[in-house]
Amino acid sequence: MSAREAQRRAEQSRQSDPAADRELELNQFRVMSFAQWCALNGISPATGRRLLRSGRGPIVTRLSDRRIGITIGANVAWQAKRAINGAA
Repeated sequence: MSAREAQRRAEQSRQSDPAADRELELNQFRVMSFAQWCALNGISPATGRRLLRSGRGPIVTRLSDRRIGITIGANVAWQAKRAINGAA
């Protein structure tokens, strides 16, 4: 095998790690509690409840009759939807 081919294969193996890719894919379905979601986004629980009640929050997953959660994927989509161009 030539040096160029060895370098290409090494670069390709660094770029593609099926185990890591699968873990990232599964992580999108991990459910955070409401408190974890608020902490992750740096908002108070009152602000979190206000966002969810107004319909401007992420998609919520009902875990039980009294408990809700937000998936990592729903949070990422919500953050992307709220992103703005330029400085505020």
